[in-house]
Amino acid sequence: MSILQQMNQQELGLGYSSNSVRRDTSSEMFIASRLSESPTGKIRLMESILERKNMKRAIKRVIRNDGAPGVDGMTVRQLKGYMKHHGPKIRQALLDGTYDPLPVRRKEIDKPDGGVRLLGIPCVLDRVVQQAVAQVLTALWDHTFSDSSFGFRPKRSQAQALRRCQDYLRQGYRFVVDLDLAKFFDTVPQDRLLSRLATRIKDKRVLGLIRRFLQSGVMIGGLVSPTMEGTPQGGPLSPLLSNIVLDELDQELEKRGLHFVRYADDCVIYVRSKRAGERVMEAVTRFVTRKLKLQVNQQKSAVGRPWDRKYLGCCFTNHRAAPKLRLHWKTVKRFREKVREITGRKRGRSLQQVINELNAYTGGWWNYFGIVESRNRLRPLDHWIRRRLRAVIWTHWKNRRTRVTELLKRGVYHDYALTTGCARKGAWRMSGAKWVHIALPDSYFRSLGLVFPWLDPA
Repeated sequence: MSILQQMNQQELGLGYSSNSVRRDTSSEMFIASRLSESPTGKIRLMESILERKNMKRAIKRVIRNDGAPGVDGMTVRQLKGYMKHHGPKIRQALLDGTYDPLPVRRKEIDKPDGGVRLLGIPCVLDRVVQQAVAQVLTALWDHTFSDSSFGFRPKRSQAQALRRCQDYLRQGYRFVVDLDLAKFFDTVPQDRLLSRLATRIKDKRVLGLIRRFLQSGVMIGGLVSPTMEGTPQGGPLSPLLSNIVLDELDQELEKRGLHFVRYADDCVIYVRSKRAGERVMEAVTRFVTRKLKLQVNQQKSAVGRPWDRKYLGCCFTNHRAAPKLRLHWKTVKRFREKVREITGRKRGRSLQQVINELNAYTGGWWNYFGIVESRNRLRPLDHWIRRRLRAVIWTHWKNRRTRVTELLKRGVYHDYALTTGCARKGAWRMSGAKWVHIALPDSYFRSLGLVFPWLDPA
């Protein structure tokens, strides 16, 4: 069976399950049995990465993901033409071990709870190579990962992680140890990561390529700074490398018999009492700092109740027999902040443009959070959004004469149209007025295509 066939089987759910080949199968045997070999019997991992089907799949994935250009300015639209002319040269450089990645472009993203997340945007060509490497290494490595690891893995999702948490709650584990790793992607020890990769990857060209990606540097303000630690967050290879690093943590938690769920660097451990949670927190923190050489964020890590702590944007209701999944209040707050940004009254956009942007955002947001069962925090949102839109329309009606004319046109009696249109109150106050609501009913916004996915399921 070829490496590509194995990857296709995994995508279809026909590959090896985590339980069947978890730790008891030799990874070297697993790799060797699925890679082509040279006449001398040497495993040729780089040749498998450069297989035509694997590279075509990587190119399609990078184009589909789109994304901003890197330091060289190449866009994904230029990728196919570039590969057509330079593909053989790139392939030979990878086979010879002379391929040299460009520095990543630094981008800072504000975190919802404060602070900044540092993203590294590789150039498009480097993204293709990283994606091709990640596809093969995922097929070879993923079968050894813990069944309690859900982030960035084939056929696994945030919804499955939350369902597992819900199962633990139903079993009586009513306290959660919320472990937050401080700046995980920026502080991973590279030498330790590479030595762990070397235990299973015998092709030195692949190890050298991964090292060069890790140490390619970051361009900030036109100057390149070296990166001697961390895995730049933003490249296709970083999620897999993070799982490889944190697989040691998974093994330790399994060895201790703990009930846990990990999604990338977000890990929660379920216990039966607060005292047990405090003991687990102390022991796991010691393991992370001494063994993994990582840092635990003491301010954000805590032992608490699952209905108070936020995990993947959600929490649970306090029902012992049947706890329900619900949105955390911070998630709703972030949603409102984004809607305020989209419906800002000084953006100079037409009502239809605002509604189209709203639909795109709420649709993607609901694709992620549509698994919630308790929806009481969603109830006021549709009314609030329509009021935001009425305020936008009121601003578009720039003067008193226009407002009175529009109200009359929409069926409001003359006296009420006159008093409402000539009012000196601000747009937000007027958006809640009775006659504005009558002139701009809910059906009006529905006719313009406004959709609330939690009310109007497809």
